[in-house]
Amino acid sequence: MSYFKPACAGRPISISLSPNVEKDDLHLALNLLVRPWLWKKGKALKQLEDEFKEYLGVKHAITFNSGRSSLFAILKSLDLEKGSPASAEGSGEAKEVLLQAFTCNAVPNPVLWAGLEPIYVDCNTDDFNINPSDLEAKITLRQAQGRPLPRVVIVQHTFGLPANMDQIRAICGAYKLILIEDCAHSLGSEYNGLKVGANSKVAFFSFGRDKIISSVYGGIVTTNDDALAEKLKELQKEFKQPSILWTLQQLLHPIILGYIVLPIYNFLDLGKIFLVLSQWFHILSKAVSWQEKKGQMPDYFPKAFPNALAIVALNQFSKLEKFNNHRQKIAEYYYENLKNTSFELPKSFTNRKNIFLRFTVKHAKAHEIIYEAWHKENILLGDWYTTPIAPFDTKVEDIKYTPGSCENAEWLSKRTLNLPTHINITKKDAERIVNFLKKYD
Repeated sequence: MSYFKPACAGRPISISLSPNVEKDDLHLALNLLVRPWLWKKGKALKQLEDEFKEYLGVKHAITFNSGRSSLFAILKSLDLEKGSPASAEGSGEAKEVLLQAFTCNAVPNPVLWAGLEPIYVDCNTDDFNINPSDLEAKITLRQAQGRPLPRVVIVQHTFGLPANMDQIRAICGAYKLILIEDCAHSLGSEYNGLKVGANSKVAFFSFGRDKIISSVYGGIVTTNDDALAEKLKELQKEFKQPSILWTLQQLLHPIILGYIVLPIYNFLDLGKIFLVLSQWFHILSKAVSWQEKKGQMPDYFPKAFPNALAIVALNQFSKLEKFNNHRQKIAEYYYENLKNTSFELPKSFTNRKNIFLRFTVKHAKAHEIIYEAWHKENILLGDWYTTPIAPFDTKVEDIKYTPGSCENAEWLSKRTLNLPTHINITKKDAERIVNFLKKYD
């Protein structure tokens, strides 16, 4: 989607652009900017890991500089690239990892980087998560062909709505699959009264710029497996710290967005131009690099988590309950004001607590609505997922996705759009969004 468009009335409403940042986060980033001795090492890393362990009730939490690095570390710690006798006959190497389509390339890329093969499973159309029936079908097909069975399934809790863990766990138990929970969207979500990520062999979370809490980049792995935790800690040391320049880019991100880009966003397109130029000249980082769109690994992955960003993440973590309560209230407003319209709203499940990272609706004209909202109303909606593997310009052949292999994911990518729920969305903003959407009812 282009950054540039004709000027229009109203301040920008964005679903991205560092949506969680508040005044205290800006002040903290400025404070850290002038204290470079805190950037690499300090007490914040252990404090963040300890607070995460306490919050989830797990034994171990190990930080990395992104969700991608976290997933890569998990896969390396499991020694999956060595293969194992995992076929129905007990022989042969199994290096396949099952994961859903309707996702970002940030999930299959670490699989490829670890020397493994992603196998895409279709998703449900009601909760956007992995389809248990297709998951089992992908396994039994390989079993019938006498091929080695996959060893791992990555379960993504899409947009903060937990997947059907009862069915998934049953399948994992039946076929001896290792379950990895991808909780990048879902910090605070619950399934059967338990927080996601707290009841599996291993899980990972993201602190990306538009996740539940944000330090621009960042991630953490949680596990109750002592042996796996030791391997992860060894990799954390082996990966080492990212460069000073990379850490500086992340600290500058909320500052430049908050004090320059957003205040002048509509004035002769200066905010948008400044943002693009800042990324072009590597003053700011991009959410997804050009290398990742081709399945390649940028040189800033995998890395450990710098102390400066751990300080930022801790500040955000202290506001988690406030953030998620706000998301719930905005979601309730959307539910109430979009009911009985042509928009299909997220389904509710009695045993799942959705924290609504984004409020995702379905409509036959989703892509047209996204375009018109941006170009006519200054409202940025729905940049997840307009293609089965996002971003839209990802080279799917390099990510090993075969078009036509996941029909539901491809159908959803044409019909879904996301509405913002983050802390900087006011009731007035939500009303403005709803009023625009009703033009398509």
